[in-house]
Amino acid sequence: MTASEMLKKVDHTQLKAYATWEDIVKLCDEAVAYQTASVCIPPTYVKRVHDAYKDKLKICTVVGFPLGYSVTAAKVAEVEQALREGCDEIDMVINVSDVKNGDYDKVEEEIRTIKKVCGDHVLKVIIETCYLTREEKIAMCKAVTAAGADFIKTSTGFGTGGATREDVILFRENIGPNVKIKAAGGVSTVEDLEAFIELGCDRIGTSRAVGLLKGETTEGY
Repeated sequence: MTASEMLKKVDHTQLKAYATWEDIVKLCDEAVAYQTASVCIPPTYVKRVHDAYKDKLKICTVVGFPLGYSVTAAKVAEVEQALREGCDEIDMVINVSDVKNGDYDKVEEEIRTIKKVCGDHVLKVIIETCYLTREEKIAMCKAVTAAGADFIKTSTGFGTGGATREDVILFRENIGPNVKIKAAGGVSTVEDLEAFIELGCDRIGTSRAVGLLKGETTEGY
């Protein structure tokens, strides 16, 4: 797979709490130059990026991020504002506490509610695999599928662990045919990029991809 083909599957990401406008511009300029799938940025920058770049790139932002325990109404409000301001794709974090309490139906209903608000916009559901048992991961595959989300995503990149090959394989075995997979968190080498794509990921969330494929040593999400 060529570098260009890999970058078309990358959500070029900058979600640090201290990200400056200069950081965001660098990210967006790289995304335009290298034709990444999207930029994944903090909600506070969505309107500014949309106004500056128009249709030159797709904008992804995060909701309920990174801990996921916002109430559903708050997540809905975040989605509504992001879409008004020009966002194309939403990456939402599930309520992990609900999962740990065994309230799988509640999680599914929240995803369904958010997807209804998203409409034709892409919804990716972050289940934060590092906190879940195998049984819980499988339950979330079923919830994401039943709720009609577009993607299941491994991680925020802010938890105790990121994407693993084992989790992607588990996803692939348990999601429905209309759900795609996004790996994120700890994708730190070109070999990681290639491996996750070969395992069936349609998206990779990372801040490192452009630098890696340019032969640079990078740090980040």
